[in-house]
Amino acid sequence: MSQSSPFFSTAQAHAGAGGRAAAAALLLRHPAARLPPSTLRYSRLSEVSPAKTLRSHLSLLRATLSSFADADDGSSAKADDGSSAKADDGSGAKADAEEAEEQNGESKMSEMAKAFNISPRMAMSISVMIAFAALTVPLAMRTLVFHGTFKMSALAYLTLLAGFYMAWNIGANDVANAMGTSVGSGALTLRQAVLTAAVLEFSGAFLMGSHVTSTMQKGILVASVFQGKDSLLFAGLLSSLAAAGTWLQVASSYGWPVSTTHCIVGAMVGFGLVFGGVNAVFWSSLARVSSSWVISPLMGAAVSFLVYKCIRRFVYSAPNPGQAAAAAAPIAVFTGVSAISFAAFPLSKTLPIALLQALSCGAIGAIIVRRVIQKQLGELLSSEAEKIASAKQPNVQHGLLTEIHGPTGAQLQIVYGVFGYMQVLSACFMSFAHGGNDVSNAIGPLAAALSILQGVASSAEIVIPTEVLVWGGFGIVAGLTMWGYRVIATIGKKITELTPTRGFAAEFAAASVVLFASKLGLPISATHTLVGAVMGVGFARGLNRVRAETVREIVASWLVTIPVGAVLCIFYTLLFTKILAYFM
Repeated sequence: MSQSSPFFSTAQAHAGAGGRAAAAALLLRHPAARLPPSTLRYSRLSEVSPAKTLRSHLSLLRATLSSFADADDGSSAKADDGSSAKADDGSGAKADAEEAEEQNGESKMSEMAKAFNISPRMAMSISVMIAFAALTVPLAMRTLVFHGTFKMSALAYLTLLAGFYMAWNIGANDVANAMGTSVGSGALTLRQAVLTAAVLEFSGAFLMGSHVTSTMQKGILVASVFQGKDSLLFAGLLSSLAAAGTWLQVASSYGWPVSTTHCIVGAMVGFGLVFGGVNAVFWSSLARVSSSWVISPLMGAAVSFLVYKCIRRFVYSAPNPGQAAAAAAPIAVFTGVSAISFAAFPLSKTLPIALLQALSCGAIGAIIVRRVIQKQLGELLSSEAEKIASAKQPNVQHGLLTEIHGPTGAQLQIVYGVFGYMQVLSACFMSFAHGGNDVSNAIGPLAAALSILQGVASSAEIVIPTEVLVWGGFGIVAGLTMWGYRVIATIGKKITELTPTRGFAAEFAAASVVLFASKLGLPISATHTLVGAVMGVGFARGLNRVRAETVREIVASWLVTIPVGAVLCIFYTLLFTKILAYFM
């Protein structure tokens, strides 16, 4: 029961007079407020000017009179055809041109409105409010007030804006890792996904974002090479934020899911090579990062392939698929919550206590999920169990790789309902963890640059102020709200068709791979892992179920991320060093 999302539907334009008449008749029978946004895009009665309405009525009147003339007197109709046709052509062409111009302007200005099913005015108001907050909030931050001179305060203000720009693009691109599959499967609407992710991303950034960062992010650059070159290092840090943000924005505009970490790494490498030499780069670290291009998608695809095949083998082929799904859900939640609690959020440094606490968290999660499922689907489960008990079904054994036809009717509704809950839960975990982990990509260079302005950049460890963490969380939420729907559409819709079971398999596999690979020290990218996991689910249904064109575009964007980041950082550094010569 795949639910089609209204936010990414495409409408066919009505062509010719017959199409316009049919659209008008449709609008007369159904109020405009109940029509989907895609229909309103082509037929908005409220946006038709009085002059245009008058012209259309006159054209209709002339056409009607002309048809009567044809029936009565062919010669006079021919005589009138020339003048009336010219008049109609002129006014009609002008009206069509105005209508086309309005449609083009609307399509460019209201993409956010169409995605969230809100009015263009509301979308514009939200964007203006975010822009106003981004420009004014830094003026009240203590980080800015502490800089005495006007030049230092201006540099601190520009640094905060650069950090916000990077965080905005992280929200616009990377948040799709957590919510793209939930939207694609229909478990969440786009509006629900954005609101949920906004709360969890901000909470993760504020509560779990690292309060300590290294001056040289990700261990890519050799710090000793840049000792005593504070002005150059400041320009490089600002340039890395601007370069990574620029490439992320370009990728987001095309809906390409790229790695934020790789953007920062590419920018740092370009800065180090040009302004520090070959010895300024840890090439072994760069090789480990680059290897994640292969390791991440392969591991994600393999695990999601197995998870989805297990769902089809042990749930779809069960005598009562709905009951099998309801029984499997608490087990999966217990396993996932226990593993995440133990590996990512250990509550104690003592191993036995940490393990016991993690198992307790898993048990609590399993009990909650079981009760929710029984409350929402209990009656349907009981009625279906009675039907299956009264019917005789042959006991057929299936292998793990055997092609199995899924359940139908109420059984399918139960299975999708159960896995929909589980998918939303896994997406919430990933969103919270993402906010805590990836905010450092924006806040790390920002905090290091601010420490240079404050004259405390000599230490390897730099304390990040709480207000700067909040600033980064706000940037992530702003980018998610304004542009996040673009990459969410790619992850959830354009790689392969997703349902709650497929979406859960991809989400669960990606979270498991990222968690355990990080603990083992393997180079991993959450973005690449999730894309690979979605592809693995598609491959489990057949090689032709994955859209090769979309995959080629995504892989190409991965390959050019580090080189493009490096080139952009070099350009920005050359520009900023000339500007900073006036300030510093």
